[in-house]
Amino acid sequence: MRARIVLLLAAFGLLIPASAAAAAAPPPVEAEAVLVADGRTGEVLYAVNEDERMPMASLTKLMTAIVTLERARPRDMVTVAPQAVGKGGSTIFLSPGEELRVRDLLAAALVQSANDAAFALAAHVGDGSVKRFVGLMNAEAAELGLDDTRYARPDGLDTPRHYSTAEDTLRLARLAMRRPLVRELVRTRTMRVGNRTFRNWNDLLWTFDGLFGVKTGHTDDAGWTEVAAARRGGTSLYAVVLGSPTRAKRNADLAELLEWGFDQYARFTLVREGERYATASIPFSEERLELVAAGGASQVVRLGSGTQFVERVVAPATVELPVRRGEKLGEVVVTDGEREVARVDLVATRDVEAPGFRERTGWYADRALDEAGSMLSAVLPGI
Repeated sequence: MRARIVLLLAAFGLLIPASAAAAAAPPPVEAEAVLVADGRTGEVLYAVNEDERMPMASLTKLMTAIVTLERARPRDMVTVAPQAVGKGGSTIFLSPGEELRVRDLLAAALVQSANDAAFALAAHVGDGSVKRFVGLMNAEAAELGLDDTRYARPDGLDTPRHYSTAEDTLRLARLAMRRPLVRELVRTRTMRVGNRTFRNWNDLLWTFDGLFGVKTGHTDDAGWTEVAAARRGGTSLYAVVLGSPTRAKRNADLAELLEWGFDQYARFTLVREGERYATASIPFSEERLELVAAGGASQVVRLGSGTQFVERVVAPATVELPVRRGEKLGEVVVTDGEREVARVDLVATRDVEAPGFRERTGWYADRALDEAGSMLSAVLPGI
């Protein structure tokens, strides 16, 4: 790469894409606690009773999965302990002494929401003691900062001193979804393990565009619960509903909350591919070289957030010859505060060859004549 000595020019522009009016008010929801948040940042968009402690039913199994995956490998074999058999609620009808992989039992717990599978994992990881496993769950909750969460069993069936909040549920779900196996399982509609077929209780996987998890639950005390996650157009959202009166109402409310959440965002163009952002002078020529964006850039922004993007264009005042079409000569940088959100090259629109001796001599001669004429005009006005 040849050396280049040029004067860099910096041009600044202010883009204000998020100044548009905010979307409509959130929909009314019939539940004891509600929370909608940005999946990438965790920013809360809407919340009702988000810090109220209440039963969370099978949302518990997200913690069961986390503790299991920290202490066991998916391919490890589990011998089903007697205390895992005959649990109420959702079940896959395990038999004492039956052997399954950790992965298969996690699938049963997260897809089918099987309570016996959760107990089988707890007994395995707890070295035969479900109580020891529950202690690990509570220790993990404390380490993760889930200060309003307490576990008394690994499946989530109603029992005293077993509770969480919508706020803690959101945090737990986002942490669980960092694990590839959890992400894979919770978005699975149906799967077959041996002679068993698991069907996901998350109805929205079939009905809501972009849904990719996470977990449902239901008990008499908890009502109908769910933490749902969906992605559209570069935006991911989480919605939590605790204490909904019916399964149908929970599903409908979550769908409306997610739709409302997506309406809070819009994608704005920051850099347009092929658009001219600068020009540079060409040595030994009166012409200028156009510099255009080599690519485009856009950003999803929450409406009404007051975000202000600053565009900075850096380009040479004069190019060094020769120049080839498509050669990078500058860049456009877009920032949001101190955070860089886009950087796109500025490239030459055409070839420009270096002039030969005759061309350079002629250019200097023309300039000398122009300057002489100007001086003569100043001395002898009117000629």
